[in-house]
Amino acid sequence: MTIHLNQNLLYMIAIGFIIGLIARALMPGRDNLGCVLTTGLGIAGAVAAGLIGRELGLYRLGQPAGFIASVLGAILILALLRLVSNR
Repeated sequence: MTIHLNQNLLYMIAIGFIIGLIARALMPGRDNLGCVLTTGLGIAGAVAAGLIGRELGLYRLGQPAGFIASVLGAILILALLRLVSNR
């Protein structure tokens, strides 16, 4: 069981990193985010997409957000971070 949880965690981190990279590539401008923050951005984007999707009735509790929705969620978070950091 521990091996299964570790594999899921590694998978989530890897996919989060890929989502974060895609979001940063699609969003124009320069970001000074390292690997850890890019991964966090991707994971947070997936969580945000799941929450927004559940509120809109697109997902049910326990259903993972889609890959494209996760990228869009990460772009939304990145835009909010840029808005806050420019002040």
